[in-house]
Amino acid sequence: MADVAASHPTRNATVRTAAVIVAALAIAAFLLRVLEPGRIAWIQASLIVFGSLVVQAMPFVLLGALASAAIEVFVPVNALERLAGLPRALQLPAAALAGVAFPICECGSVPVARRLAARGLTPSAAITFMLAAPVLNPVVIASTFVAYRARSSLWTMVIGRFALGMLVAMVVGWVVGNRSKDEVLRPRPDDANAVPLEPGPPEARWRRFFLHTGNDFLFMGRYLLLGAAAAAMVQTFLPASFVSKVAGTPVLDIVVMMGLATVLSLCSESDAFVAASFVQFGPAAQLAFLVSGPMIDLKLGALYAGTFRRGFLPMLVAAVFATTLVGAMWVLVVAG
Repeated sequence: MADVAASHPTRNATVRTAAVIVAALAIAAFLLRVLEPGRIAWIQASLIVFGSLVVQAMPFVLLGALASAAIEVFVPVNALERLAGLPRALQLPAAALAGVAFPICECGSVPVARRLAARGLTPSAAITFMLAAPVLNPVVIASTFVAYRARSSLWTMVIGRFALGMLVAMVVGWVVGNRSKDEVLRPRPDDANAVPLEPGPPEARWRRFFLHTGNDFLFMGRYLLLGAAAAAMVQTFLPASFVSKVAGTPVLDIVVMMGLATVLSLCSESDAFVAASFVQFGPAAQLAFLVSGPMIDLKLGALYAGTFRRGFLPMLVAAVFATTLVGAMWVLVVAG
């Protein structure tokens, strides 16, 4: 009964927030129409980009919420305890390879990783899984194969994406080290419900499953909307000539492609086709795009901000970018 009563303020706050957003959008649309009619085409372009990002990512947020709820309700506690009990040298590779079994996008891996950490998996292993799953899952590898199937760099891209993605995820997990979940995760009221519970009757378990699904979907969905809006604004203003000017500069082309991946905020199931379209860039720069994008982009920045503590986020971003840059530079040396 107390839980039901406690949920009313949150629901009322959500309704008020939605009403304020709708009213602000309506006022902005009216003012633009009256005062700046020349901006209408720009607004339309931004809305198209925003809509495509949301449509592309929202199903995977839902899939991630479903997987997160399934882990919370149906996965035996001792299965997680066995992974957490592995030696450090094996725990991070095992967490990274677990991403192969979860064909989810980067937006969906965030609530799953949070739920794993809340259930007792070490944050280093949970974050390793979170970063590896969008890159190593079979759907992404298959899409990379299809995108590059007619290129001489096919196996460099397919194997390189898998290997470099796994390496970056494990390095970041190693950097996280022995930090506790309280040092990494923002507190959330429903984290108290993440303690191991008795299975209970099937009806109760399914009720908990749908409750956790709804909570995670709504929690992560609002940050996705904020990130997609920011990505749409940036993409609208990105000069097309900028890319071609730096494509032939070693190292700088890798940095630019990682920056583009951050700005474009693509889904990992489709980003290989976009990367392959940048024919002026070499395999190393394209690999950096395909590895860093599913780990760090604008929409994920909003998701991460709602999941991790403020001091932890810069370390995560720096570790991903630095490791991806160094790995891509070695690909440039080895593959030419």
